[in-house]
Amino acid sequence: MGAQETGFGKGCHLHLVDGSAFIFRAYHALPPLTRKSDGLPIGAVAGFCNMLQKFVEDNTGPDAPTHVAVIFDHKGKTFRSDIYPEYKANRPPAPEDLRPQFPLTRDATRAFNIACLEVEGFEADDIIATLARQADEAGGRVTILSSDKDLMQLVGGGVEMLDPMKNKRIDSEGVEEKFGVGPDRVVDVQALAGDSVDNVPGAPGIGIKTAALLINEFGDLDALLERAGEIKQPKRRQTLIDNADQIRMSRALVKLDTHMDLDIDLGSFELRDPEPETLLSFLADMEFRTLTNRVASRLGVEAPEIKQPEGTPDLATPGAPAIDPEKYEWVKDADALRAWVAKINQRGYVAVDTETTGLDEMRVDLVGISLCVEAGEACYIPLLHKTAATDDLFGGDDLADGQMGVDDALAILRPVLEDPAILKIGQNMKYDAKIFARNGVAVAPIDDTMLMSYALNAGRHNHGMDILSERYLDHKPISIKSLLGSGKSAITFDRVPVEDAVKYAAEDADITLRLWQLLKPRLHTASVTRVYERLERPLVPVLAEMEMNGIKVDRDVLSRMSNAFAQKMAGYEAELYELAGHEFNVQSPAQVGAILFDQMELPGGKKTKTGQWSTPADVLEDLAAEHDFAARVLDYRQLQKLKSTYTDALQDHIHPETGRVHTSYLQTGANTGRMASKDPNLQNIPVRSEEGRRIREAFIAPEGRTLISLDYSQIELRILAHMAGIDALKQAFRDGLDIHAMTASEMFDVPLDQMTPDVRRQAKAINFGVIYGISGFGLARNLRIPRAEAQGFIDRYFERFPGIRTYMDNTVEFAKEHKRVETLFGRQIHTPEIGAKGPQAGFAKRAAINAPIQGTAADIIRRAMIRMPDAIKGLPTKMLLQVHDELIFEVDDAAVDEVIGVVRGVMEGAAEPAIKLDVPLVVDAGQGQNWAEAH
Repeated sequence: MGAQETGFGKGCHLHLVDGSAFIFRAYHALPPLTRKSDGLPIGAVAGFCNMLQKFVEDNTGPDAPTHVAVIFDHKGKTFRSDIYPEYKANRPPAPEDLRPQFPLTRDATRAFNIACLEVEGFEADDIIATLARQADEAGGRVTILSSDKDLMQLVGGGVEMLDPMKNKRIDSEGVEEKFGVGPDRVVDVQALAGDSVDNVPGAPGIGIKTAALLINEFGDLDALLERAGEIKQPKRRQTLIDNADQIRMSRALVKLDTHMDLDIDLGSFELRDPEPETLLSFLADMEFRTLTNRVASRLGVEAPEIKQPEGTPDLATPGAPAIDPEKYEWVKDADALRAWVAKINQRGYVAVDTETTGLDEMRVDLVGISLCVEAGEACYIPLLHKTAATDDLFGGDDLADGQMGVDDALAILRPVLEDPAILKIGQNMKYDAKIFARNGVAVAPIDDTMLMSYALNAGRHNHGMDILSERYLDHKPISIKSLLGSGKSAITFDRVPVEDAVKYAAEDADITLRLWQLLKPRLHTASVTRVYERLERPLVPVLAEMEMNGIKVDRDVLSRMSNAFAQKMAGYEAELYELAGHEFNVQSPAQVGAILFDQMELPGGKKTKTGQWSTPADVLEDLAAEHDFAARVLDYRQLQKLKSTYTDALQDHIHPETGRVHTSYLQTGANTGRMASKDPNLQNIPVRSEEGRRIREAFIAPEGRTLISLDYSQIELRILAHMAGIDALKQAFRDGLDIHAMTASEMFDVPLDQMTPDVRRQAKAINFGVIYGISGFGLARNLRIPRAEAQGFIDRYFERFPGIRTYMDNTVEFAKEHKRVETLFGRQIHTPEIGAKGPQAGFAKRAAINAPIQGTAADIIRRAMIRMPDAIKGLPTKMLLQVHDELIFEVDDAAVDEVIGVVRGVMEGAAEPAIKLDVPLVVDAGQGQNWAEAH
């Protein structure tokens, strides 16, 4: 039909909605929900209906669509399977509870009076492609609602895309930003790069970036393949020659069919109001109470009544039963546990928590397991509780009655804990996963309420379960201290009476499930689902494996260092006595202060509330340039910290069986996404002093193995150059220049060939200082120069690179308006203190300015770590440590170069395809028999 006959033409605006994308987005955004009357899964349908309603409500005004259609994939094979039988062969089947919801989403679309379409033998993308072409040729405008990269080949003319997740329009420039080519060459790039998700083979070893370079150089795919012999790189040339037919087949797979034989009247897609009775009847039948009432109110009609079946708690809305620890079940035998396994299989998810004899996951024993499948319905399985003994304060050594053996319980639980179709929900799930792993159970897949809270509220509050329970459930959980006591009389959990343990442990699982039901939907509402699903949740098993790997530590090296530090400290002590003219307690800040400010009468002293002199590091640093006494106190304190915190303490952390140190990473350790580590903290080993660097010599590789370290080069400066749009810095990074020398040359008008180390050092301090919002006072202290001179350096820096000041001002304004800032990957870092007055104001602004930069760097290395297990699979290596921008691996001697190449490739490409940076990421690599040599 022609455009005039259909009534579709110039002035019309067609929205084509990728229905399958909406369904999966809805499914993953909400917790599993079931219809109360019959148990039918409806979580995805609920989310889908909410999206349709939001679409109807939001699309008003001059840019609103006149025509709408939701396009679905048809079940079964398509013509692409005839071209390549393995097409999409790697895709897992849809989750069991999602399958019955597919037809309901079609019913929902029709109930909203919106056209929906699916065609046997064709994918939704082909239908969208054909309709978009028809509408464009008819003179109308087309907006495709999807984030699917395959649809980007359609952009251009009157066709654009809208990413509904980010509410971001994608035009030709946006396509080029993602693929490096315009929409007309996207198919060529995809044919070369292939697609692991859809099992499109492409050209082995060629990714998006290389593909774009080749297409831009040769013009199109046919020219490239015809002239492949001209390519200079031997491996790349041979790959294209050997795989030419496969590449052409890949092009046929990725190219969308824009000329399907569709007998469709575009005018039939005209946007119409829903029929109230039809829509409300459908929503009521699904038992969507809140949405039914909202739609009825909008349509100006009375909402139909939805009856609640007797005895069924409403998990989808507030009103779940009160938390009552007296009602939890004590699971005493195999039959009782099998009954719980049956409930888990029926439900498809379970909240799980472990109780142990301590907090060190690598040494503690598993004492018990708690489970919850429904709010208020939880149990505890005691496994290792000891009997109480009247003659022994800490109980006897015999096991209490009513317990299963660890092996027997895990044998029954293992199938559901390892079942990929059953979701395991936890609070700080990494801890529990490691406990289970040490007992031979690989728990997956998982959800983590602590990480959900972190994705939602980084910078706003703590993410511990007790705090979350009080915040969201208005419930104060049973205190662990009330069971274990404190101080020297504290007991371990295996000494807690089982009756008390049931209430405490099962309550934890119950609270965790309720938090999950509340927080999971909020991820979507707050637009942080992507952060949680792509940066937080998949990192859990990676960190767990790293922590269990640990790193080998030489106790003798640490012991010798401790002795050497002690001797050197004694020498500093003697020198300080001589400078003071008498002996004193070097470790007493009050006595040090009295010597500095009473005896020596030096300026700058401040007293504490108790009237004693304060001698923090910054005060001593201000005095150290001119007074040997202050400098020597700093030297003494630094050695003391190195000895107590590292060379002494690390020896206690060496595992007696593995000979390794197993740190524990905190994903929620910093608001920006940067990780911290504890027990021991390996993130803060000093690297500026010679003694600090030497500590890394104790971290060694076993015989026949080598440690390799790969470290992002100046990643935060590169991110700043991209985010602030500083052309001079971006070009310097592209050209591989010495960025500090270039900055010095720009600022101080010193030619590069006349650069001195001192000038470069000053530029380096300014480069990194500016990122952290350093003040003239702070820079003066770092460079040991007058404050006025330091401030002059900073002022000159902003004059030469005005984009930085603009970035800072814009970031602070955004933070003030939204009370948060964001990384390039969508991580939200809340800034509640941004409106602070007085001394806090400067700190809050600096934190807001730095957070997007540091956070983006943290996101990038997270992305690299998440991809690493697949990349190094089959190689004789394992990832051991992450320290800010550095990853440390242990590898067989013979495979060092190969592993470095693989790891470097993953790290340097970690930002893509989500973000295309204006500057290259560069990774430096080192190797050695210990960490100091490798770094």
